Amino acid sequence: MIPEDAQDIRLRVTEIFHSIQGEGAVSGRPSAFVRLTGCPLRCGYCDTAYAFTEGEWMSLEGILQAVAAQPIKEVCVTGGEPLAQPACGRLLSALCDEGYRVTLETSGALSVSEVDSRVLKALDIKTPGSGEEARNDWSNLEHLQSEDLVKFVICSREDYEWARDQVRGRRWDCEVFFSPSWEQQDAGQLGEWIVADALPVRLQVQLHKVLWGDVRGR
Repeated sequence: MIPEDAQDIRLRVTEIFHSIQGEGAVSGRPSAFVRLTGCPLRCGYCDTAYAFTEGEWMSLEGILQAVAAQPIKEVCVTGGEPLAQPACGRLLSALCDEGYRVTLETSGALSVSEVDSRVLKALDIKTPGSGEEARNDWSNLEHLQSEDLVKFVICSREDYEWARDQVRGRRWDCEVFFSPSWEQQDAGQLGEWIVADALPVRLQVQLHKVLWGDVRGR
């Protein structure tokens, strides 16, 4: 049931689909994905550039109905950059109210301070190789909980060393993931670097791409 004060809320949605969660703490689980339109960043490795401008306006109730089309209790709200739409917070809370386990995938360039505490936040810290390192809002780390996670997408040895120094030089109250940039950084080599440095991070690959390749809607 949508609260009366939320019945007029609309968001621009690029796509809603069901697949396997490919990254993070719930990797491998069937999940619904709500991809919102728009992003203020232009990362060099972005694989969802179509979400910059595509999409249609949907009511909050319409989004919830589309998510409920299949009996899946995991939902990932992603983009683009979902927090670029002010109504994203209402969507996240509404999904939580419906009993879903909700993950927010966000760039870390916009504040997560007002995100519902029930939401699992996946914060993507931008490495130099992304071209958007200057956009990192490091104050976001203060708003992460133990069940949240931070991800570094590694494009090169230089990116790895930069991210390694960040891991060693800061306090982390949640898990940290290193992910090789698809077709840019070899995953095995990244794993070797992590082992050699005994770095307290988790290596992850984009499982959905391993399964189906770089295919939209997967």
